[in-house]
Amino acid sequence: MTQRLQSAMAKASQALTAAGVEGASRDASLLMAFALGLEPHQISLRLNNSLDPAQEAAFSAALSLRLDRVPMSHILGYRDFYEHRFIVTPDVLDPRPDTEALVSRALEYDFDNVLDLGTGSGCILLSLLAKNIYAHGVGVDQSAKAIAVAERNARALELSTRSEFIVSDWFSALPERRFDLIVSNPPYVHPNAMAGLSAEVLHEPELALTDQKDGLSHYRHIAEAAHRFLAPKGRLVFEIGFDQGGAVSDILAAQTYREIVVLPDFDGRARVVACLSLSR
Repeated sequence: MTQRLQSAMAKASQALTAAGVEGASRDASLLMAFALGLEPHQISLRLNNSLDPAQEAAFSAALSLRLDRVPMSHILGYRDFYEHRFIVTPDVLDPRPDTEALVSRALEYDFDNVLDLGTGSGCILLSLLAKNIYAHGVGVDQSAKAIAVAERNARALELSTRSEFIVSDWFSALPERRFDLIVSNPPYVHPNAMAGLSAEVLHEPELALTDQKDGLSHYRHIAEAAHRFLAPKGRLVFEIGFDQGGAVSDILAAQTYREIVVLPDFDGRARVVACLSLSR
């Protein structure tokens, strides 16, 4: 017996709620749109339509993944971030609304060229270039698979001519040059906090989440090395954990950065540290 969309989505929402998934109704609707090859807003016009066997099987398969707490972005293959849709795979960190605060802050500065350290999907760098149409940028990541995803996103957003992606462990493979702006969302989760992360987050690359040390080692490394890559009066902007503002500020001060500020995300939690380099 065939099911109607509305009935299938209601049952899916109940199952997701029972599994402890937040936003179960929203996820059920997105999964149905995915299974039917529709945009999410088109679902409401088809609630009384019946699912054929192939559609029902596709929806059931997508729902099973979500019940196993696979992130929605891994199922759908994308995540909307800032003003664009980005291709997402299990090889990259899932773009999060918190990180939009980093983009917004970085856009307050003047820059002709920008370096994104640990670029992942390229969402930070490409969002900056899309808004600053005269700028060029470089994204680096130690994962060749992540770089491949970033390059796909650059092509999709028609930004390939203004962006370059390099496989590199931070600065190691980067030719020495100067940037007006360096941005980074480095792995900052303390290893002791990993067990407390959501099941969805634990599907993401561990190397993109934690340094397996104290959550601060990458800030130390970048702060020390970035002087050689920042133009005079260049800016360095980090995403941080909500409780790391003081520690990261101290790291930057010890490396002679100036105008160090800790800024909140859209929920009022400390999320960004920005500073000025006088260069060396």
